[in-house]
Amino acid sequence: MNQSSAIYAGSVMHRRLTPRLHRFRYRGFWLLVDLDELNRLPARLKLFSHNRFNIFSLYDRDHGDGSGTALRAQIERKLSQAGLSCSGGQIRLLCMPRMFGYSFNPLSIYFCAHPDGTPAAIVYEVHNTFGERHSYVLALTDIDDIRHSCDKAFYVSPFLDMDLRYDFAVSQPDERLTVSIRASKQGAPVMIVCLAAKRRELTDPSLLRLLVTMPALTFKVTVAIHWEALRLLCKGLRIRQRVSPSDRAPEPSPATATD
Repeated sequence: MNQSSAIYAGSVMHRRLTPRLHRFRYRGFWLLVDLDELNRLPARLKLFSHNRFNIFSLYDRDHGDGSGTALRAQIERKLSQAGLSCSGGQIRLLCMPRMFGYSFNPLSIYFCAHPDGTPAAIVYEVHNTFGERHSYVLALTDIDDIRHSCDKAFYVSPFLDMDLRYDFAVSQPDERLTVSIRASKQGAPVMIVCLAAKRRELTDPSLLRLLVTMPALTFKVTVAIHWEALRLLCKGLRIRQRVSPSDRAPEPSPATATD
């Protein structure tokens, strides 16, 4: 049976350029889930469940507004609020699944297309370690070359200022997937994040191999965040005061992708 959902296995690299050089790379894997297939996947996968405990699982409440409302309805509502629409077309979510009931996704990405397959929008859902989430909703015009910029509007790392600019470069999920994010301040790059992964079929044998090769991935993500924070503190970086969502300025209008 043909399916859009898949596994992407690879690595993510962070490189900080100022005020101290700092770099790390970790292996990882992500699920690309067609939201229209989500309810059907557990019927053919013993190791994956939707909104139920399993070795691998995806809970709606881990994304969106945390209410557990169906994710397609939530993303369609976000698009509508931004003056966009995918007209009932395909929406695919790229994220790390829960493993043994635990997961933390620093970034989830929704690829939204019109019914004819042409690109409609992309939604970046950023999570911080305080249990908060923020979505950047951006219109798309180019199916192959996704590039756009927007101002930072959400507190994530205690070591990064709020007055930053994000530049995104993303490939459409195919045999390979790449995501690049550059944070800059007044035109000078501060940090670069790169994700690179290869597609695998979403099957029980594939999931079993990931369980053997990366058995504690989701726990490792949270541990790594705190470990790298400790390393930055040891390098003398100061902690920025946390900005709560209620303290932020009103969100800007959605940006539009540029070629």
